[in-house]
Amino acid sequence: MALERVWKGLLVVAALGVVALLLVQLGVVATPWGEERTEVRVLDADGEPKATVDAEIAETPTDRYTGLSDHDSLEDGEGMLFVHGSEDERTYVMRDMDFGIDIVFIDADREITTIHSAPEPGPDEDGADQEYTGQAQWVLEVPIGYADEAGIEVGDEVEIGSEAD
Repeated sequence: MALERVWKGLLVVAALGVVALLLVQLGVVATPWGEERTEVRVLDADGEPKATVDAEIAETPTDRYTGLSDHDSLEDGEGMLFVHGSEDERTYVMRDMDFGIDIVFIDADREITTIHSAPEPGPDEDGADQEYTGQAQWVLEVPIGYADEAGIEVGDEVEIGSEAD
């Protein structure tokens, strides 16, 4: 009898844990430790960093949908890294954006496949029609013009997070 209650209790705790993890992954509930960040390095042909970006991570569907639309601006060296489970053709829009960005598409081999400069939507536009597509598992958004200033190019290799150490 007592063993049966223990097992039922463990099953309830496990079920609640699974539900909590699912809610966090879906972006319905934020993690208690706040937003996550990582360092993204773009390397030159010799493997030396040509740009380093302190990036906020967007990995849940809600985070990826909102993106930078709830930010007022980005400084050089700041960005947002969108994380997808696999490589595929990705389309990003400028929905509700208040500033222009460069959108850098990175494939599963961590190589830059496409770079788009996406200007801020006009005064009577919401940006939903401004679509930018590329092959990617990761998408890095940085201030508009930053990719050119830092010399970031298609074909450059990228290190993400602990790889950069």
